[in-house]
Amino acid sequence: MRLLIVSGLSGSGKTVALHILEDLGFYCIDNIPALLIRPVISSLVDSGDPRYESVAVGVDARNPAGELAALPQMLLELRDRGIRCEILFLRAEDEVLLKRYAETRRRHPLSADGLSLRDAIMRERELLEPLIASAELVIDTSQTSAYQLRELVATRVAGASQGRLSILLESFGFKHGIPADADFVFDLRCLPNPYWEPTLRPLTGRDARVIDWLDADTQVQRMYRDILGFLQNWIPDYQDFNRSYLTIALGCTGGQHRSVYMTEKLAAALRERYPALETRHTALPGL
Repeated sequence: MRLLIVSGLSGSGKTVALHILEDLGFYCIDNIPALLIRPVISSLVDSGDPRYESVAVGVDARNPAGELAALPQMLLELRDRGIRCEILFLRAEDEVLLKRYAETRRRHPLSADGLSLRDAIMRERELLEPLIASAELVIDTSQTSAYQLRELVATRVAGASQGRLSILLESFGFKHGIPADADFVFDLRCLPNPYWEPTLRPLTGRDARVIDWLDADTQVQRMYRDILGFLQNWIPDYQDFNRSYLTIALGCTGGQHRSVYMTEKLAAALRERYPALETRHTALPGL
């Protein structure tokens, strides 16, 4: 059996993720008390029913703090029984969550305790800390649409479905903040910037003219070789460590030229050996 615990901050897309997993063939259970996960999963395993080969369980901050803190240890015990257990955690920046709640006019699950919305979000982060600290896959939805989240969850979870390492290479702009879901972050701001070439400024790192311009620069190519060599040396160790997911972020100032170029170039070099590899460009609309 494969068990995927789906948790996250309220408003970050947990319900959307569960719907996506249901479409992928997971048997989904939402808002189950954490204390009941072990007996429920044991019952599903004992049934031998093939419908329960992949199960996703939604867990949120309405559980008692002690039960949430005990969940990572419970998953270790389930792994000892041969159950493949993972945690998918969704998060977003506070200002994004505040805006989403203002737009939907929904109440935060912890607002019943007399907390303001901002304080409820802060309290929720504290309660869910044991889960995000143990999560195999963290997805930051601050700049992600529902459609992009659907694609991201589907490709990453499906990519890791056969025990393969699911790798995401994502470009970003430092002026928008460093992605919170990254395992490795590479800073490309020391490289020559196509932004200062007027004819290249409106283009992106996926356009041929920008690619040719960066391909011709020796400093850019030295950085590419160094990063590629690092990843080729260390990704196998993550596989040996039985990691299911690896997220690699490459940033430049605005996330438009250098980081996009480097992300695509590295992906092309690594994809033959790691077929479950996806790219994402957080600063480019729709990509």
